Amino acid sequence: MPDLHELRIHGRGGQGAVLACSILAQALIDDGKHAVSIPSFGFERRGAPVAAFLRFSDAPIRAMTNVYHPDCVICIDPTVAKTVDIYAGMKAGGTVVLTTKSALDELKFPDSVARVGLCDAVGIALSIYKRPVTNAIMLGAFARTSGLVSLASLKEALQQMEFRDAGLSQNLTAAERGYNETQVYDLAKVGHAAAVA
Repeated sequence: MPDLHELRIHGRGGQGAVLACSILAQALIDDGKHAVSIPSFGFERRGAPVAAFLRFSDAPIRAMTNVYHPDCVICIDPTVAKTVDIYAGMKAGGTVVLTTKSALDELKFPDSVARVGLCDAVGIALSIYKRPVTNAIMLGAFARTSGLVSLASLKEALQQMEFRDAGLSQNLTAAERGYNETQVYDLAKVGHAAAVA
């Protein structure tokens, strides 16, 4: 049975969630996997909650529908979880990567979440771009948290994609800082967490 992963990226219109999904798909392909990026063609005005979807596996992928039961969720905006249930349909043992300044004990997660990556991506973005552009940072955070894609492949994919608003060196720095500055936790069933080295 192929090892299929289904991922959902949550953000707001104009933040680059769909672009991040495409970059991640390319990075996964560069790592030797099959990947399909599926943009959400909904109400995508700037600032409105949006989602993008990704499937990847060691085997070819035929499903092109939205992801309703992700095992990985990335939220690139710190406010979107207040208006959208980012955990909806999440499979047991799931991984979530959040843009947040909060400590782990200030956050609550459903029982389906087993691993958490926390990254102050807005703070990092303001220091790099002078604007809260978090998508490249959160791709690095996902790589660190999940171990499912290499930072080297992410950087290669960033070099292949075109950005309107930022230079390549800034985006490479953003991905690297997201990778290096993310705190990763495995949530124990007894209600506490252990940091992952």
